[in-house]
Amino acid sequence: MCLTEKKSTCSLVLEDGTVLPGESFGAKIPADGEVVFQTGMVGYPESLTDPSYHAQILVLTYPLVGNYGIPGDDKDQHNLPRWFESHRIWAAGLVVRELCETPSHWRQARTLSQWMTDHGVPGICGIDTRELTKKIRSKGTMLGRIVMGVPESPLAEFRDPNKRNLVAEVSIKAPVVYNAEGCPRICVVDCGLKYNQLRCLLTRGARLDVVRWDHTLNPEQFDGLFLSNGPGDPALCGVAIDNIRNVMLREDHKPIFGICLGHQLLAVAAGCSTFKMKYGNRGHNQPCTHHGTGRCFMTSQNHGFAVDVSSLPTGWLPLFTNTNDNTNEGIVHSTLPYFSVQFHPEHTAGPQDLECLFDVFLDVVKNHKAGRDISVQQLLTEQLLYRPVCPTNPAQRLHPRKVLILGSGGLSIGQAGEFDYSGSQAIKALKEENIQTVLINPNIATVQTSKGLADKVYFLPLMPEYVEQVIISERPDGVLLTFGGQTALNCGVKLQHSGVFEKYNVTILGTPIQSIIETEDRKIFADRINEIGERVAPSAAVYSVQEALEAAEKLEYPVMARAAFSLGGLGSGFANNKEELRCLAQQALAHSRQLIIDKSLKGWKEVEYEVVRDAYDNCITVCNMENVDPLGIHTGESIVVAPSQTLTNREYNLLRTTAINVIRHFGVVGECNIQYACNPNSEEYYIIEVNARLSRSSALASKATGYPLAYVAAKLSLGIPLPDIRNSVTGSTTACFEPSLDYCVVKIPRWDLSKFTRVSTKIGSSMKSVGEVMAIGRKFEEAFQKALRMMDENVLGFDPYVKALSDEELETPTDKRMFVLAAALKAGYSIDRLCDLTKIDRWFLQKMKNIVDYQVILESLGQPQLSQELLLKAKQYGFSDKQIATFVKSTELSVRRKREETGITPYVKQIDTVAAEWPASTNYLYLTYNGSAHDLTFPGGLTMVIGSGVYRIGSSVEFDWCAVGCLRELRNLGKKTIMVNYNPETVSTDYDMCDRLYFEEISFEVVMDIYNAENPEGIILCMGGQLPNNIAMDLHRQQARILGTSPESVDGAENRFKFSRMLDRIGISQPRWKELTNLKSAIEFCEEVGYPCLVRPSYVLSGAAMNVAHSPQDLETYLKSASDVSKEHPVVISKFLLEAKEIDVDAVAYDGIILCLAVCEHVENAGVHSGDATLVTPPQDINPQTLQKIMAISRAIAGALEVTGPFNMQLIAKDNELKVIECNVRVSRSFPFVSKTLDFDFVAVATRVIIGEKVDPVDVLAGCGKVGVKVPQFSFSRLAGADVMLGVEMSSTGEVACFGENRYEAYLKAMMSTGFQIPKKAILLSIGSFKVRSCIVIIIRFSSPVLETGIQNICKMKQVHKYVWK
Repeated sequence: MCLTEKKSTCSLVLEDGTVLPGESFGAKIPADGEVVFQTGMVGYPESLTDPSYHAQILVLTYPLVGNYGIPGDDKDQHNLPRWFESHRIWAAGLVVRELCETPSHWRQARTLSQWMTDHGVPGICGIDTRELTKKIRSKGTMLGRIVMGVPESPLAEFRDPNKRNLVAEVSIKAPVVYNAEGCPRICVVDCGLKYNQLRCLLTRGARLDVVRWDHTLNPEQFDGLFLSNGPGDPALCGVAIDNIRNVMLREDHKPIFGICLGHQLLAVAAGCSTFKMKYGNRGHNQPCTHHGTGRCFMTSQNHGFAVDVSSLPTGWLPLFTNTNDNTNEGIVHSTLPYFSVQFHPEHTAGPQDLECLFDVFLDVVKNHKAGRDISVQQLLTEQLLYRPVCPTNPAQRLHPRKVLILGSGGLSIGQAGEFDYSGSQAIKALKEENIQTVLINPNIATVQTSKGLADKVYFLPLMPEYVEQVIISERPDGVLLTFGGQTALNCGVKLQHSGVFEKYNVTILGTPIQSIIETEDRKIFADRINEIGERVAPSAAVYSVQEALEAAEKLEYPVMARAAFSLGGLGSGFANNKEELRCLAQQALAHSRQLIIDKSLKGWKEVEYEVVRDAYDNCITVCNMENVDPLGIHTGESIVVAPSQTLTNREYNLLRTTAINVIRHFGVVGECNIQYACNPNSEEYYIIEVNARLSRSSALASKATGYPLAYVAAKLSLGIPLPDIRNSVTGSTTACFEPSLDYCVVKIPRWDLSKFTRVSTKIGSSMKSVGEVMAIGRKFEEAFQKALRMMDENVLGFDPYVKALSDEELETPTDKRMFVLAAALKAGYSIDRLCDLTKIDRWFLQKMKNIVDYQVILESLGQPQLSQELLLKAKQYGFSDKQIATFVKSTELSVRRKREETGITPYVKQIDTVAAEWPASTNYLYLTYNGSAHDLTFPGGLTMVIGSGVYRIGSSVEFDWCAVGCLRELRNLGKKTIMVNYNPETVSTDYDMCDRLYFEEISFEVVMDIYNAENPEGIILCMGGQLPNNIAMDLHRQQARILGTSPESVDGAENRFKFSRMLDRIGISQPRWKELTNLKSAIEFCEEVGYPCLVRPSYVLSGAAMNVAHSPQDLETYLKSASDVSKEHPVVISKFLLEAKEIDVDAVAYDGIILCLAVCEHVENAGVHSGDATLVTPPQDINPQTLQKIMAISRAIAGALEVTGPFNMQLIAKDNELKVIECNVRVSRSFPFVSKTLDFDFVAVATRVIIGEKVDPVDVLAGCGKVGVKVPQFSFSRLAGADVMLGVEMSSTGEVACFGENRYEAYLKAMMSTGFQIPKKAILLSIGSFKVRSCIVIIIRFSSPVLETGIQNICKMKQVHKYVWK
C-alpha cells in the first residue's frame, strides 16, 4: 500500500443531519440503509453475506478490518459456497475505522475492497466507529446513506427499509433439494437463511427441501419444519405466519424449529407479539441463560426485533433469556414439539456453544416419525444439563469462614508483579463476601501485604513447614493456591502430597489439586489431552539425560527440552544435536525431576486464550492473544497483540471451542490459560500447555480487556455462579460474557541484559525479560510505537537507527530484534524476505513497513512543509512529537506548538469491555489520534498521580506500592484521582484504584496532553520513582502545577553537579568529586585522588551506567557508557571509598522540616548498590551519636532543597566520619520496607503534606519492637554467564523481607524466602570485608569440632555471623 496514495472522499450521512466524512473503498456508488453496529472482532465475510443484514449499513466496532482478506469461491459437496453465508453480499454498505489493503492469510484470494467492488457494495473507512456506535446506542438505529464526496445540499428523503418486505427480497425464488437420499426429511422455509444452517442439518444426514418464504406448507411432505433467519419486521410476513399456524393446528404436530426471524414468526403464529428494539443485538458475545438448567451460553446474534415474552400464550414457556438486557431469546411448547431461539446456534460468525440444538431438533423429528412422544423441553434440558464428574460431590456455594492465600514471594524473572495484582484482587473479592483472609507472602514491597487488605499477613518463606505452622495457628477453612504463581502452586502440591490440608480440614478452593498436577506433569497432560481427541506436539517425558537422548532419536532433531513444574521456561531450550541436548538436559534436570522432549515447531504461530469456568460449567474465553514472534520464543519474551489480528472466524472459534473443551475436561474452576502452536499455512494446531492458575498472561488479558480475571476467579472459587457476578466496568451487565474490544493492544517485554556483561542477548524459550509494557491504540502502528517508547524511555519509537542491520539477528532474535527489523525495512528488505528470516506474519511486517515508509516521507520534509494533514497522519501512526522533530530537524516543543495550533490533540477513549454497546460506569482510558471525539467530559479538580512505568531492575513493585498508597490516601482525604501508568502487572493500573486511569506513556508529551485535557489541581510525580522525576522540569517549564517539592529542587538533587556543589555550599561532607568536562581532566582528577573512582551519571535509576574505575582504561570505557545514558545531564566522578559502611535514610519533610525519618543499615559494605544490599531496620550497630549526626545531615539537606514530600538519602560511614553519596527527592525502593517494619505509613504522611495537610512530626526511628531484614532476590539462574559479583550497578530483580526478635532470626527467614537452601551439614559464612577474610582459616578450624558434635551454634566475630546446622 502506498502511504501517499489518496483514496476517494465519501461521506456517511445520517437522518439527523450528521455528516461523517471518510475515505471510499469497495464500489464507488451511493447506498441507503438502516445504520446498525456489530461488536464481533472476526467474521466480516460471514457477516456481510448474512441475508439478515439486507438493506442495512453495517458498522463494525473493531477498528482493524480486512486483515485476513477474503477466501476463494470454492464450493462444498452440496455445491454451497464453503466460506460464505450466501451467494452474495447482502449488507447495503460497510463502515469501518481502518481497512487493511495488504491482508495476510494462507486462504486469502482477494482483498475485502476488491470483493466488495465485485459485488457492487460501497464501504467507508476513516470513521470514528466508537463515536458512531455510542450515537446509535443513545438514539437508536437510524437511517443513513453513503454518498461519494461531501454533500453540499440537503439529501433526498430517507426511506425506512423495514417498511418493505425484505424477506421477499432475499428468499429463494424456486425450491431446492439437498441430500435427496438423506433422512429425516426437513422442510426449510428460506426467509433469508444462512448457509451454515443448511450445513448443520446436512452434516447430520438430513434431507433438506428449501422453499420460498411464502410457500404453502404441506406436512405430508416433510418430517420436520425448520424456519430460518431473515431481515426486517416479522409483522410483514403475514403469509408465512399463516402457513406456520396452519401446520401447528394440525393433529400430527410435526416438529418445528425456528431461528432468529424464524423464532419471531413461530412466536407470532402461536399468538405472541413482537417489538422493535432500540438498536438490536448484533455480535458474537451475547450471553443467554437456559431456563431449564440455569446455564449461560455465548451466542451469535443479529436482530432488531424481539418477542414480547409477556405475551406468551398458555402452553408456551420461555426457553432462553438474554442475561444482559433480559429480552427473550427462545420459546418452547410445554407439550408439543415446537421450539425456537432468537440467537444463531449455527454460528458463522461466532461461538459454536449451542450447535447441539440441531441434534435436539433432529432427535425430536426422528422420535416423532417413529411414533414416540418426546418432550422437547425435557430433551433440551438433558442435552444442556451439566453433570459433574463426581456426582456425589455436586457443585455448591461455599461459605468458608477464613481463607489462606499463598503469595508468590520475591519478584524474579518469570514471576513478577502480576501476582501482586492477582492476589490483591482475590483478597478484595473474598472481603466482599465477608470472609477473613490470611496471606503468606515475604515480599514486603507488594500492595497485597499492606494494611487494610488481608486481615492478617505473614512475612514468612513460602515453604511447606512454615505454611503448616500458619495453618495450625490460624485454622483456615479454605486455601487458594492459584494466585501466587508457580511458587504457591508448587508449595500447595507438596502440602497436598504430605496430607497437610486433609489433616487440618482445609479445602482447596477453585481448581482441584489433581487438575493442577495433571496440567503440570507433561506426560499426564499429554495423555489427558489425547482422551478428548486433541493433540499436543509429539513429545516424550523423560527423567534422565540418557532417556532424553533416546527420545530425541525417535522424534528426530531439532527438539525442544522443557522442565516440568517450572516457570517462565526455566531450563528450556532448543537442541539441534546430541551435544546441545545433553547440555540442556543436564541444566533442566537440575530444576525439575521431569523433562519433556518436544518435536520442534519453531516458526509456527503462537496463540493463547484466557478461559474462565465456574463450578456449574458456565465457560467463556475472555481474551485471545497472538504472538508477533513465532513459536520458539517464550510467550513472556514475545511481543503479544490482543485480540489476534490474523485469525479468521473459523480459526478463532475452532481454537476457542477447543480451549473450552480442554478446560472442561480438566475440571478447572476459575481462570486458566491455554497456548497453541498453529501452522501458519493450514488449520493444523497443537496444544502447547495449560496453566491452571493465574499467570502473567492473565494480568495482561485483564488489563487488555478490562475484565478482572483474578477477582472473578476468586469469586468462582467460592462456588458463585459466573452469571451472578456483575461486570464491574459496566456495572449493569453480567460477568458471564466475552469482552468485545474496539481497540488494539500491544505488549512488549522489557529486558535489562545490558547490565550483565557476559549474558547472551539472544532470546528464546527461557525467559530473560524483567517486565513488560502494554499500549493501547485504534491502529496497530499507534499502539506498537507507544509500546516501544514505554519499554525504554530513551527510544523514540520504531527507530531504524538504533541497531545496525544483521541477517543473523533477524533469524536468531535478540532483545533488540525489533530495531534490526526497522533497519532492514529502511534498507529496502522485502516483506517476503523478512518473513523468511523472522517467521513473523506478513501482516505485522507490513504494519511495521508502514511506519518506516512514513518516516522516510517525514525525513524528506522540513518543519515548514509539515502540513496539518501530514502531521495528523504521523500522530495516527504513533509518532511522538520528539520523533517527528528529529525527522523534520526541529524541536519537540516546536512540533507540539504547531500541533496545538492546527487543532491536532489526542482524543480520550474508554475501555468498557463491550465496544460501547453499554455505557461504562468506570473510567479506564487511553489516548488516540484515530478518533473524532472524547468519550467523556472533563470537570477538572482531580489530582494526578504518575506511576512508575515498566518493571525493570531498579524500579519494581515497591514504587507501585507507593503510588497505590498515595491514591488510597487521596481517596481517604476526599480527593478524586487520576493515575497515569502503562504497566499491566501493577495494582495501580487496576481501574477501581482511582477515578480515572490513563493507560498511557509517562513522557512529557503525553502527561502534558492529559494535564491540558483534565485541568487537574496538580501533578504528584514523587510516588513513581525515577521516571516521573525525569520529566519534572519539562512539565514545570510549561507551567504545569507540580505538587510537593519544587521541580528546581528535584533538579538540584538529580543533577550530580548541582547536588555536589550544594553539599559543598552547606558544609556537608562528601567524597571528593569533579564534573566530567573531558577525558584528560577526568584522568588527572583520578590520579590526584587515587583509584578506584566512581563514575556517576545524572537522572538515572538503579545505578545505570554507574561503575567503579580502577584504571585509566576503565575510566575511558565507563565515561562513554555514562555519557550515553545521561546525554542531557552532567556526569560526575568521585573518589570511591573502600571498606565503608553504607546507610540509607528514608524521610518525609514539609517545607524542609522533617516529619518522620527511618534509617536502614546495609549489611554489605559500600560498593554494593542499595537495591542489592541486605538492609536492617531499626539500625542495630549505629551508635546514638552517629544517629544524631545522620539526622542533622538529613535536616540540613531537606532544608536546603526545601523538600515537601518524600526523599531518600544514602551516606557512607568510615572512621567515625559520615559522607553523603546522593539524595533522591522522591520515594525510594525501601519505603515499603521501613513503613511496614516500623508500622508507620511514610507514603500516607507524604501524600498529606504534598496536598497541604498539616502533619505533626513523629519519632519512629526506634521501631515497634521487631527487627526487619530486607534481602534481595536475584535471578542469576535465568541468565547464563552473568557475573554474580555485586557492585554499584543493581542486578537484583526483587526483594523479600522478614521480621524477627533479632536480626539473625529475620535474616535467616528472609534468606530462605529467596529460595536459598540452608545447608544441613555445612556452614554459611558471610564475609563482611577484605580484612575479615584473613580470619577464614581460624573460623574453619573452630567450626570443625562443632560440626562433628552436631551442636547448633552462632559464632560472632566482628562482621562475621554464621549458623552451624546439624
